[in-house]
Amino acid sequence: MLRAILRGATAHSRTAPDRSIPAVIVSSKLSSSNYSSSTSTKSSLTKAKKSKQKAAAQSEEASAAAADDDFSDPLGDEAARNRRLAEDDKDPSLDVGPNGRALFTSATAISQLSRKDACAYMKFSTEALNEVLPEGLPAGMVKEFEDSRRCALLVRQSFLDLRDNFRRIVDPPLRPSDGKCPKVLKQIVLDGPVSCGKSIALAMLVHWARDEGWLVFYVPKGRDWTHGGFFYQNPETGFWDTPVQAANILQDFLKRNESHLKQLTCQISDPIPLGEGVGVGWMKGVDSMAMPEGSTLYDLAQMGIRHTHAAVGVVVRLRKELSLVKDIPVLIAVDQYNSWFTFSDYGEAVTVRSWRPIHAKELATVNAFRSMMHDDMMVGAFSHSTAVGKLRQELPDVPKDARINFPRYSFDEAATVSYYYLRQRLVRREVFSDDNWKKVYYLSNGNGTEMRWLAPLMR
Repeated sequence: MLRAILRGATAHSRTAPDRSIPAVIVSSKLSSSNYSSSTSTKSSLTKAKKSKQKAAAQSEEASAAAADDDFSDPLGDEAARNRRLAEDDKDPSLDVGPNGRALFTSATAISQLSRKDACAYMKFSTEALNEVLPEGLPAGMVKEFEDSRRCALLVRQSFLDLRDNFRRIVDPPLRPSDGKCPKVLKQIVLDGPVSCGKSIALAMLVHWARDEGWLVFYVPKGRDWTHGGFFYQNPETGFWDTPVQAANILQDFLKRNESHLKQLTCQISDPIPLGEGVGVGWMKGVDSMAMPEGSTLYDLAQMGIRHTHAAVGVVVRLRKELSLVKDIPVLIAVDQYNSWFTFSDYGEAVTVRSWRPIHAKELATVNAFRSMMHDDMMVGAFSHSTAVGKLRQELPDVPKDARINFPRYSFDEAATVSYYYLRQRLVRREVFSDDNWKKVYYLSNGNGTEMRWLAPLMR
């Protein structure tokens, strides 16, 4: 019986299905389905997060692009900026400076400016400036007009002091000085850091003097006297003559002063020494040219322009004649004055293999006008754009107290300049703030060119 039971159990185990395998398969199916469901859920969450991040990035890029478009519109698209500026001109409420002050002065002439007009802008017209300054405008002034899209200049206290100095020479005050007024200087050399406004101040001084009826000998580019053109050493004087530059000097002098020169009679009747002409050599048998009796300074200048042999001699004579003019005030204004205290572009062959540079003081024209050791009114401005280098404090032929430092923008001037650039759409209104323009001022240290360059970079 026991054997029958064992046999039946064995036969049942062979014929009965194995249920452990399906259990394992089922459990594996369940586990795989659970894993796939969890994986699909995580992937869907990851995709959702990525899509959200992508959408956020796209929105940020779109807003940045819109901001860039808004920023570049007034700067990059000049037509759009000019159109908006034309619309802004119709709204006088925009002409507001720091602390609610007026951004533009109401004065229409430089002679009308007073201390109350300091730290305000004065409007000019390009036609009027070219008429008063036909010799040429300073490069810094032209760049300022181009970037700001307006012919306006900042009225600075340093310029008013310069103007009043020469005004007191010609028109001294009725009351004697009580010691508060600074010493009056007839000869001034404007020195100072690069881009501090020396050339613009000199040009505005010439503008004011000519408006007052003065006779002004204005040299906007003194470096041109020492570079380029034909040159030779005059055996009679020992100086080097530059007839090409001399003719250009006389032509520039006649552009604005013709009416004055026709009324001024020459005081020196000596004949004009002749030199070598440009491309024609020396005149045979003639070494001088007589001036007709009763000739005017206009006739003298015309002689130098018509006769190339007499150009240098006329420039030298003209300097002597200007010192003798008493009917009207005479002012000599020279920009890039520091280029007259270094070597010129010319040279002299010493031997076959050696060459000597010629100093500017050896040129006849420079030698006639460089000295300030006289009683005439004269202003010279240093220009660091000429790469002359730093000169010593005491210059030859210049009074010791003549050299003064022209300052960069003060804090108040920088504030007005920043608001002016905001008015002219060099800066976006949504990023302009007192903290931002102060950062620009401190970064540039009051340098006018750098402030104009940094202003559009406000963020």
